[in-house]
Amino acid sequence: VGPRASQAAPWAKGAFLALPADLDAMVSSMRRRIAFLALAVGLLSTDADMDDGFMSIVGVRTTYKILKESDDGHVVEKGDTVTVHATGTVVQTGKKFWSTKDPGQKPFTYTAGGGVITGWDRGAMGMRIGEVRMLHIPAEEGYGKNGFPAWGIPANRDLNFELEVLSIQGKTPPRGSEM
Repeated sequence: VGPRASQAAPWAKGAFLALPADLDAMVSSMRRRIAFLALAVGLLSTDADMDDGFMSIVGVRTTYKILKESDDGHVVEKGDTVTVHATGTVVQTGKKFWSTKDPGQKPFTYTAGGGVITGWDRGAMGMRIGEVRMLHIPAEEGYGKNGFPAWGIPANRDLNFELEVLSIQGKTPPRGSEM
């Protein structure tokens, strides 16, 4: 028997298909929310999420990957005088701008805890003599909006640095040594 046309269910008349007048505004708002969430998830990713092997560093956006491990007891700490081999490239272009391994260059010595750009400084903390790391440094923790024109680093460009610790001279004895 069933309902007559005048008694048809509301969905049959399109009652549930009615769209709000401000649908475009709602869609735009949802797109902004989705973009924000995607950005937030990217910023909060953990080491397990990083499929390229790079690890995060608390308090900065710089990441690192250990290319060669070391079991030496000396560890880079704030205030240490550190000597490294370093090779830097601009991520967006792949252009090498400096290497201590190039002819005529020498290893580079700096003071840990403020003697170099933020990404390098934080990325090298905890390294051991003989260890090699690749650092991925976002522009704001590198040379930022000014770049470094003398070295061919444009403004707002990310950097990769391969660092190899050659020596550490610090105030504390190596970890694991007897006093």
